[in-house]
Amino acid sequence: MRKLNIRELHDNEKLNLKNNGKLALFFIGVGSAFNKTNFQTNLLIIKGEEHLLIDCGTLCSLILMDYKFSIMEIKNYLITHSHADHIGGLEEALLCSRYITKTKPNIIITEEYEKILWNNSLKGGIESNEIKKNGMTLKFDDMFQIIRPRYVSRRPREYHEASIGNIKIKLFRTKHIPDSAKSWEDSSLSYGLVIDDRILFTSDTRYDPDLLLDFQKMIPGIEYIFHDCQSYKGGVHAAYEELLNLPSEIKSKIILTHYNEGVEQKDFIKDGFFGLGKRGCYYIFD
Repeated sequence: MRKLNIRELHDNEKLNLKNNGKLALFFIGVGSAFNKTNFQTNLLIIKGEEHLLIDCGTLCSLILMDYKFSIMEIKNYLITHSHADHIGGLEEALLCSRYITKTKPNIIITEEYEKILWNNSLKGGIESNEIKKNGMTLKFDDMFQIIRPRYVSRRPREYHEASIGNIKIKLFRTKHIPDSAKSWEDSSLSYGLVIDDRILFTSDTRYDPDLLLDFQKMIPGIEYIFHDCQSYKGGVHAAYEELLNLPSEIKSKIILTHYNEGVEQKDFIKDGFFGLGKRGCYYIFD
């Protein structure tokens, strides 16, 4: 496991979307959907001249202001699923892009999820802002430059591949909602990521040890796992007590994210986890 450097953004220091070429993750927030202290788990992937925003929740543009940064500077998006803590700020970002900066950001998105995101979440607030010369209202591709990930396989679970410049992404299905679903195949559409074949980010999933074991076998080079976590069993995220059952070699790679306040009271280092995610920090992978 290569060295991980964690650097906190200093007071009055502006978030920077460029670096010296090392892979870095910057967590805008690390909390659960309703967490008002650590905010929602949205993050930026930064590498050299490129960046990719993973999710744009309700509080995203507001919290970015804490980092002296505007949502209008984001050029590349990837949305993992349609809960408000992951898409609640997206309409604002898109309207700012179209009418203030007059730009069209990129989005990595499957055709299947594009239809869900547009028809069920974005269409109502966006489509009628303009009537075009042909009489049509706005469509998804008026707001985004679409990058289609390449379908790779359905095993060990459905996943796709895509890239933004030198940032490489594997986009895989997770077992998030509903809590009655038996597997990822029965679950509503939601995605996690493998970044540069080094970092696994679950986004949102219930306890699903097969996910971690399968990708460890498929990609032996995975160095760290950013895993969502809640302090209680039940619901639609992995419980802390469930994650304790993972093999020690996997637990030692896990940085807990998307957590409610109760997780902060756990002795996560003694329990074998790498640590607890912290917002406003660059996680830099040498």
